[in-house]
Amino acid sequence: MSKATIKQVAAEANVSTATVSRVLNDSGYVSAEVKSRVFGAIAKMNYQPSAIARSLKQDRTYMIGIIVPDISNPYFMGISRGIEDVVGPEGFQLMFCSAGEVPEKEARLLQLLHEKRVDVIVLATSGGNVATINALIDNGQRMLLIDRRLEASETAMESDTAADSDTATDSDTTNDSESVTAIPPALDLVAEDNVRIAYELTKALLEDGHVRIGVVNGPTRVSTGRDRLEGVLRAMKEYGAEDRLLLYSGDFSTEGGIRAVRQFLGEPVKPTAIVSLNNKMSLGVLLELVQSGLRIPGDMAVASFGEVEAGRLLKEPGLYYVDQRPYEMGQRAGELVLRLLRGEGGEREPASEIFHHEVMRIR
Repeated sequence: MSKATIKQVAAEANVSTATVSRVLNDSGYVSAEVKSRVFGAIAKMNYQPSAIARSLKQDRTYMIGIIVPDISNPYFMGISRGIEDVVGPEGFQLMFCSAGEVPEKEARLLQLLHEKRVDVIVLATSGGNVATINALIDNGQRMLLIDRRLEASETAMESDTAADSDTATDSDTTNDSESVTAIPPALDLVAEDNVRIAYELTKALLEDGHVRIGVVNGPTRVSTGRDRLEGVLRAMKEYGAEDRLLLYSGDFSTEGGIRAVRQFLGEPVKPTAIVSLNNKMSLGVLLELVQSGLRIPGDMAVASFGEVEAGRLLKEPGLYYVDQRPYEMGQRAGELVLRLLRGEGGEREPASEIFHHEVMRIR
């Protein structure tokens, strides 16, 4: 059986297609008797309105695209739940994407969501996509940043002479690309005070007498990796211990935390404490320390940027952690999403909502 159309419903109810549309969208006056006829025709013909057609007409899909680096990270899921609880009652649905900390994959996802005509993209960037983001915004895409800032990035731009390899001279080929700076757009941002929080987390270890500290950092191509490392270095310098820091550049993964511990334990002079600047890396740190037979904090103290629930299973771990509030951050992001959709504020300055979290300790 072929799918019923709005024209067929209108004919069955003996009304115009515009009247059927008003009934479906609950817009404009329609008498009770006519509504009854229209709903009767809809039921009789099992008519299913086209979401695509409706979105084209309303210029709205009621879809919010979410791109995060790691969809399995509870932190990003907490943010997403906060967004959903705010925008859901307004009729919006979320479409989740995970970039896996891969800028090239993030670029593809950005283009995909734009092609799907999502109303807003909420992005926790993996870095390197400022030019792509600028192009989408120029094409009318609304966007909001969560957790990570956008910063100027370098992109390669091929010259005209490099396009024809048969006629290019030696001097041509030495200039077949040039570096151009992609300036980030001014977008609403919901993030943490990463520098200050990492400073206070490191300071907690320093005040406990630890000066040889192993630092497990994330990729510095993203703002969280750079800012958190800056906070650590600031604290170490303040205590005159910057030359005793051991650094492992990780990838915000559990495996990265495991590899970091193995590197630190292989040092001629081992650290007495580890500060891990992401909750998933912190889980890897704890797993490898326990696997190595070390006591926490007796043999190795640990401080984590973000709570690791597994830490509570340890006996008197003395684990320092940052009491993040991703759900509240998500709620604020959801409010900003709705403000974008309502066009509130006109040419207002972009909002910058920075959360400061307290350093806690599991006794």
